[in-house]
Amino acid sequence: MSFDVISAVKVGNVVWLQVVVFAQSATAISDHIRGAVPVPRRNTSGAMSRLHRLAGLVLRIFFRRVSVAGLENIPRGAPVIFAPNHPNSLVDPLLVLGFAPRGVTFLAKEPLFRTPVVRQLLRWVGAIPVFRKQDNADTSRNRETFARVHRLLADGGAIALFPEGTSHNDPHLRPFKTGAARMALGATAMGPADRPVQIVPTGLYYTAKTTFRSSALVYFGTPIVAGAVPLDSDGEPPVGSVRELTARLTASLAEVTLQADQHEALALVTRAERIFSSADPAGPHLELVDQFEMRRRLLAGYAVLRQRAPERLAELQGMIARYEAKLAVAGLSPESVAPGRIDGGRLFRYAVSTLAVVTVMLPLAIAGIVIHFPAYRLVGPLASRFARGRDVIATAKILAACAAFPMTWIAVSLLVGLAFGAGWAMVAMVMTPLSGYIALIFMERLDRMIGASRALALLLLRPIAFQRLVAERRRIREAILQAGEEPTGARR
Repeated sequence: MSFDVISAVKVGNVVWLQVVVFAQSATAISDHIRGAVPVPRRNTSGAMSRLHRLAGLVLRIFFRRVSVAGLENIPRGAPVIFAPNHPNSLVDPLLVLGFAPRGVTFLAKEPLFRTPVVRQLLRWVGAIPVFRKQDNADTSRNRETFARVHRLLADGGAIALFPEGTSHNDPHLRPFKTGAARMALGATAMGPADRPVQIVPTGLYYTAKTTFRSSALVYFGTPIVAGAVPLDSDGEPPVGSVRELTARLTASLAEVTLQADQHEALALVTRAERIFSSADPAGPHLELVDQFEMRRRLLAGYAVLRQRAPERLAELQGMIARYEAKLAVAGLSPESVAPGRIDGGRLFRYAVSTLAVVTVMLPLAIAGIVIHFPAYRLVGPLASRFARGRDVIATAKILAACAAFPMTWIAVSLLVGLAFGAGWAMVAMVMTPLSGYIALIFMERLDRMIGASRALALLLLRPIAFQRLVAERRRIREAILQAGEEPTGARR
């Protein structure tokens, strides 16, 4: 059978849908295995619905785990303003778009509408432009922006905007703009008296926001009901009411985000929590929302120690550093020596199941590694080169991957088609992405088995060294507990 470019386009169009369906099915299966809580379906359709699904798909590939908490806090049928923090550039709106249980219309700064590709994407999701002074835009055009928002909210719709105004890499929230409060108060005053606008503080928490296959949490906080206030002749609410509602939003968003005065505090708390949780049998399987709450409490303890007992804080930092150094020498992570992970019988059963999986997966996994490794190695350096800050790195990685990997699939399919015909090109278009997914799962499973095997080898061959590690971890845990209240979910 002859093969040409037109055949390739036809094959690509048909098979791309199959690839997306496969990836979504694989995601659903993995979520079911992990016991993930499904996000309720939205009443969306057409291009908006497809973009919702695509956003969720892309993020479930980039992140090993995406969890959603606080769904019970989202009003049904009432006008809602989602107000997330903004630490991770375009990944933040993708998380809200992909995992909020309601259709969401975003507000976006006007300069984004000047880029043709981005403009088209923003139009597909129905984004509304915001005109800002710092962008040299005509701010008088915000009258139409506010009017569109008021109409949307009056119909019981939902919008999302970032009250900080810009993405950043600060370890704490930036001062809020007043737009969310002004819109909520204005729409409440103009809408039905029995259906006020509610602002839902939305915390976005990343275990390692720039790292592929890390985890992300979308945490919907308790909604804030906008009160009914009179508007002036320009349709603006009183300044005092705007400030008061903005202050309430600031406090509420702080409850669902991690904040510190410096990055070093966040880094230390992350390291301490991993060690602390690794001593708990449930630690490796801790829900993201529980991990988040534990780190919040550890941050509170950190602040108390730094103020009242800095020498104890320095001692704890030294203990953590020494313990991590010993783990690194042994090739272990804190999770590798968690209770249950080094049980010989459990490891044997896991090894047998892994061997069975390997027998089936190995050919496709090897093919997937060989095919995708060049694109994988290219994505990181490209992202680091073009990203202007740490808050943009994940976005750059996703955009680069969305270009590099489909190009790889197309190139492989074209080569197969030229050699064997259009039928085999179609098979290659399906099997190439499938091999990449299998290679990813294969390598992650292999990595977990290697970590557990190293811990078991240390226990069997150097039991004294292993017991010293366990004792040292116990001392670190006790020091953390002495620093303050026992973190949520922890058991001594």
